[in-house]
Amino acid sequence: MTRILKNFAEISSNYELALVDLWGCVHNGRKIYPAAEAALQAFRAQGGRVVLVTNAPRPRAGVAARLDEMGLARDAYDAIATSGDAAQEAMLMGAVGTRIWHLGPEKDEEFFTNLPDWARERPEIERVGFDEAEGIVCTGPIEELTETPDDYRGRLLSAKVRGLKLLCANPDIIVDYGDQRIFCAGAIAQLYDEMGGESLYFGKPHPPIYDLARRIAAEHGWRFSEERTIAIGDGIGTDIQGGLGEGVDTLFITGGLAAEEFGPDVEHPHAARLDAWLDAQGVHPTYALGRLR
Repeated sequence: MTRILKNFAEISSNYELALVDLWGCVHNGRKIYPAAEAALQAFRAQGGRVVLVTNAPRPRAGVAARLDEMGLARDAYDAIATSGDAAQEAMLMGAVGTRIWHLGPEKDEEFFTNLPDWARERPEIERVGFDEAEGIVCTGPIEELTETPDDYRGRLLSAKVRGLKLLCANPDIIVDYGDQRIFCAGAIAQLYDEMGGESLYFGKPHPPIYDLARRIAAEHGWRFSEERTIAIGDGIGTDIQGGLGEGVDTLFITGGLAAEEFGPDVEHPHAARLDAWLDAQGVHPTYALGRLR
């Protein structure tokens, strides 16, 4: 049975490394959660390491810059691993060809322009129109505040007939942007799969992003041992499922995407409701906590 915590400090001394989700856990797309920031600072102060593992479809430098804009203290984390980095590596290795149609908002431009040095050794990636494309890179709806996956059903049907692969740079289905719930690239990729197309995933819960986190830890000389690592996040099918797949303990933040399922007090989930919902999901995290604090 999942143990409900009062705060992360109850169990944090058991861990050396925390893989922490961002959206819905540390911020809501518009503002940082001060209690989450303080919890991560305290974990690091006692010797823990924090790798922010996010399904953001952008390279880590862009995510760090955005966190700076939002005001997250630099001493709240050690490193960042993004779905954008993992997916970008796959694109540069030719996973969906070299002539690419980008399905996504303009803000994700750096996925194609902020490239690692080794990209110079790979065939050049050319962005083209849909009709000339060999493959698709999806970072989300073009108009993410208003569009749904169904707005792309016609294009996706044509892509399936042509045998195009879709590289999904963000497997999240939805996120809460402030008070508004919006669709992510994962929702479009899911629809493409349902239509018979082929989508490739590189963020949580899939192994490539955890491989990236391991490489980052190794570069810094940090241990990534299963028994001393914990995955933290509000996505039961991404953060928690991914952590379970990696064989590490998990902390489910109930006050995020599924908050309405666990009673009126976002900070304190109702135990019976939580257990019933987790049983229905078929996923059982090690711990649960209303908000990261």
